[in-house]
Amino acid sequence: MKQECISIVSFGYFRDNLHEIIREDVERAFLLPVVTSEGHLDLSEFYNPNRNQYDGNMLLREMEKRFAADDQKTLGLFSVDLFIPILTYIFGQAFLNGRSGIASVFRLRNERYGLTPDEELFRSRVVKEVIHELGHTFGLIHCIDPSCVMRSSTYVEEIDQKSRHFCEKCRESIQL
Repeated sequence: MKQECISIVSFGYFRDNLHEIIREDVERAFLLPVVTSEGHLDLSEFYNPNRNQYDGNMLLREMEKRFAADDQKTLGLFSVDLFIPILTYIFGQAFLNGRSGIASVFRLRNERYGLTPDEELFRSRVVKEVIHELGHTFGLIHCIDPSCVMRSSTYVEEIDQKSRHFCEKCRESIQL
């Protein structure tokens, strides 16, 4: 089914209406309209006290169940620290060729690493993560091109090194 739009649902408080600020970049990346809204979930259900983090797998499944629709791609934007059992933390994840994904801003601010705040760099990181996770929902896997937004990022510095754009190969492969 052809996608009609992309939906970004924010969960929690984000300064400066972050989801609105990144909307234009996401529209430009996918050439689809982006709608933004606020969602509500009791995040305590996803909290793992042993790790002091939130279970990304459970959150993604809940996004799929409660917020996804067949005529759109939906991304949940969170401010909590996410993990999956095999990784210490994740910036986000998505169902490959699916309807939904999640991304977290928790580890994207410079202050987290004892560095000077940089709002422009923070927004750039958020845009890249959102586009990356949505790219998975459109059928893209990780790319080996170091500048492609679909390049895998384990550390925030790796997010900084890539662009917010798809390489030519990923752009041609995207299933819009």
